[in-house]
Amino acid sequence: MNRLTYKKAGVNITEGDRLVTLISPIVKKTFRPEVLTDIGSFNALFKLDLRKYKRPVLVSGADGVGTKLKIAFMMDRHDTVGIDLVAMCVNDILTSGAEPLFFLDYFATGRLKPEKAAKVIQGIAEGCKQSGCSLIGGETAEMPGFYSEGEYDLSGFAVGIIDRDKIIDGSRIKKGDVVIGLASSGLHSNGYSLVRKLFFDMKKININKYMPELRTSLGEELIRPTRIYVKAFNAIKGKIKVKGMAHITGGGIKENLPRIFPKGISAVINKGSWGVPPIFSLIQDMGKVPDADMRKTFNMGIGYIIVISESEAHKARTILKNTGFDSFVIGNIEKGGKKIRYE
Repeated sequence: MNRLTYKKAGVNITEGDRLVTLISPIVKKTFRPEVLTDIGSFNALFKLDLRKYKRPVLVSGADGVGTKLKIAFMMDRHDTVGIDLVAMCVNDILTSGAEPLFFLDYFATGRLKPEKAAKVIQGIAEGCKQSGCSLIGGETAEMPGFYSEGEYDLSGFAVGIIDRDKIIDGSRIKKGDVVIGLASSGLHSNGYSLVRKLFFDMKKININKYMPELRTSLGEELIRPTRIYVKAFNAIKGKIKVKGMAHITGGGIKENLPRIFPKGISAVINKGSWGVPPIFSLIQDMGKVPDADMRKTFNMGIGYIIVISESEAHKARTILKNTGFDSFVIGNIEKGGKKIRYE
């Protein structure tokens, strides 16, 4: 008699157990003292240490990596997209000034390959280390027939904490303040639908081709992980009065920076005030992409923005440089209607 089993249906529970064995030591290295549960529990417990918070507020965020995953599939390289996943989440909650506490991930695939999945989790753990938070749980879903062979999807969830009186919300931004841009590591995790259309559909470039303009292969440039800015903020926290912060993702500076402006405030961004990485020029030249589309699609070399008083700009940039973050005065705040003007 031909018997149907769960394994024959496409789900191998044994491989799931093997993945847990592979990732447990990696994940445990991210645990802060507040973590109370081990890997494999039904839920994750995290003890809040409220001694330094008078009016604690939890800050949360969720995001994914988007079609940048297609680059990982093309290169069969899976150890960096987890960093992207954490970065997209923690950089968002950081804009309120929150300290990232813990992170959870969702990994879904058609057929689970533990070694490949472990590489992804390894990247997530690395992102958590860079941001000082714990990877305390997640979900691994094996869904036969739902994803193409060898592909997977990722999403992540970050939770942080801040004292209510110290929330950074942009409300104190005023005319005369300056806009400090922190350098990105490249494309980060946005604009990859355009990128893939250009390089692989229109130009049909081999992903492993060395590109003199980039001083590396196309694939290595495209898979470069998103930069995490937690250490940058921690370095200036308490030393500089930060009035507002913006994570520059899809929509670029033009769409993201105004999200933190109070009523009656705009910004002037000075073209040429920072060095635009070669990958953006390559995309624009090869695709004949208009300036407006480039600025609305990509970060153009600025991954994060802080708004501070002009008198503190030099001090802030010095601290950031000593912490390993290149920064630029890229503009100033003026009166207006929540708009960005380039000049």
